Amino acid sequence: MINKKSLLTILLFACMITTAVAQNSKPFVVPELKEWKGDQGTFTIKEQTRIVCQEENSELTRIAHLFALDYQTMFGKRLEVSHGKAMNGDILFRICKDRKMPHEGYSITIGKQIIITAPEAIGIYWATRSLLQMSEQDDKQSLPCGQIKDYPDYAVRGFMLDCGRKFIPLEFLQDYVRIMSYYKMNTFQIHLNDNAFPRFYNWDLMKTYSAFRLESETYPGLTAQDGSYSKQEFIDLQKLAEAHFVDIIPEIDVPAHSLAFTQYKPEIGSKEYGMDHLDLFNPETYRFVDGLFKEYLEGDEPVFRGKRVHVGTDEYSNKDKEVVEKFRYFTDHCIRYVESFGKQACIWGALTHAKGDTPVKSENVVMNAWYNGYADPKEMIEQGYQLISIPDGLLYIVPAARYYYDYLNTQKLYENWTPVHIGKAVFEEKHPSVLGGMFAVWNDHAGNGISTKDIHNRVFPAMQTLAVKMWTGKNTGMPYSKFNNLRKCLSEAPGVNQSGRIGKTPGLVYRQASINPNRTYPHREVGNTYQVSFDLDGRPENRGTELFRSPSAVFYLSDPISGLIGYARDGYLNTFHYSVKNEKIQVKVEGDSISTRLYINNKLIETKDITRKYFNAGKDSINYVRTLVFPLEKSGDFKSSITNFKVYQK
Repeated sequence: MINKKSLLTILLFACMITTAVAQNSKPFVVPELKEWKGDQGTFTIKEQTRIVCQEENSELTRIAHLFALDYQTMFGKRLEVSHGKAMNGDILFRICKDRKMPHEGYSITIGKQIIITAPEAIGIYWATRSLLQMSEQDDKQSLPCGQIKDYPDYAVRGFMLDCGRKFIPLEFLQDYVRIMSYYKMNTFQIHLNDNAFPRFYNWDLMKTYSAFRLESETYPGLTAQDGSYSKQEFIDLQKLAEAHFVDIIPEIDVPAHSLAFTQYKPEIGSKEYGMDHLDLFNPETYRFVDGLFKEYLEGDEPVFRGKRVHVGTDEYSNKDKEVVEKFRYFTDHCIRYVESFGKQACIWGALTHAKGDTPVKSENVVMNAWYNGYADPKEMIEQGYQLISIPDGLLYIVPAARYYYDYLNTQKLYENWTPVHIGKAVFEEKHPSVLGGMFAVWNDHAGNGISTKDIHNRVFPAMQTLAVKMWTGKNTGMPYSKFNNLRKCLSEAPGVNQSGRIGKTPGLVYRQASINPNRTYPHREVGNTYQVSFDLDGRPENRGTELFRSPSAVFYLSDPISGLIGYARDGYLNTFHYSVKNEKIQVKVEGDSISTRLYINNKLIETKDITRKYFNAGKDSINYVRTLVFPLEKSGDFKSSITNFKVYQK
């Protein structure tokens, strides 16, 4: 017989077990969720699940259809979009005014229904990104029941990409809009012009590589010939970004980094400070720059659609007071000119470097705070600038270079950095003058073999990490080691796979008994650490014969120049010292983030790894990169027989 004391103990123990079971643990999302209250059970999104917009709202309906499309892309289920009353098993979208919730914030209640509420449509959209990330971590797309409240600490969560020194194809920019959006990063600065370092061009500035990437009708011939964007392409890119709640900040960098303009129009180049500097004492310089900005800012439907436009203004000479004052005058002129078209002007921090008496407008001006020696953050805040934190010593990537970072130190950033850490200057969290943060890729070493895939390999882990730090601030919820493992389980974005990942488990990920000429196959490419192997019954091939191609690369059985096995991507051709003959061989190609290797009958023929290119009698050098994300999408018109084709991925 059980006495009362024992019964009470049993009931209390049972209650403790029930309580423990009821509390679902916090789901993993990047950026990490601010608030989570766990409940018991799960909600599984099924074919019959509807996305219900409570009110007739065109923006809410658009987001619902976008979510349905993304869900179908990722999981193969097409969810119906409806209006009115939600039933059990549905996902409800509802705009609900809440003065305590920041405008990008949202709430999700997961129970018999999923109820998403937000004060504005953008919050509903961010909530769908969280649901997609949670869904992709469960094979059945089951979500833990509970309540979420989520909102960012910082309004600007950004990434800057140098398209001037290396042309970045439009498709890559489009994918990066989607990637940024998937991780709630909302600001994409596109650096449209720049020039390489003259020391790699015999110190001849007029022969140094430079480029301006946007179509120009005002100045015919200014646009780079080796890669550019038409006005319509750039407009469409911005429209895509707007649809995904990403702001694009176009940047035309003047008056330094301006060699593309002075090579086009030498009379506006500075004879004293170098032709990569505009001559600020020449009235024609102002007419040229005004004409360039006007082309993209004027009219009811301007090419630069967003609210912000960046005018550069960094790293100009401060040799004497006269040039400093003229630089300050030019900076103020550009700010006010952009503002005359209804845009908010953005500039690089340079006004400590160019300290002077000429006033430069600060009210409603955004400054990229990149190096405190050029612009002291405390001083700039006192002058009235709004800062985007982008400290070069922490957040600059220069691929394959020996200065700044090749890969960001994501552990250090995750554990120690937030946007109020600008160099050695540290402000209180969520300081009203610090809008947020940004990290950057600078393609300083033009012609160094770096591909867009190499850039992505460097950027994506940084993107995931900094998405947390710009949204969540210092309140990260787990050790870095755990975060770093979990983040790798997430995809890049719906329909985006720049890494060339096949499946979720390592090992043999794809095989074909034979590869036939002129066919399309199911996978676009394979990247990261991979091995591609096949048996080849060889026939002499015409030069230019392809084994496979994708939009990003070509693998040749006989390259167009020398008839060797090789590959091309981003305008670079690399060949191995082996040509296909009348013979039966086994071929293996291995690749990773450093090198590409060819084996014939298990014998290493050659490794294409990072090598050095020397200049100026060996005084200067750059790393030259020869990686390959292996193309798999379309087979070429070859004569040889390809069988036993296998792809392994680690």
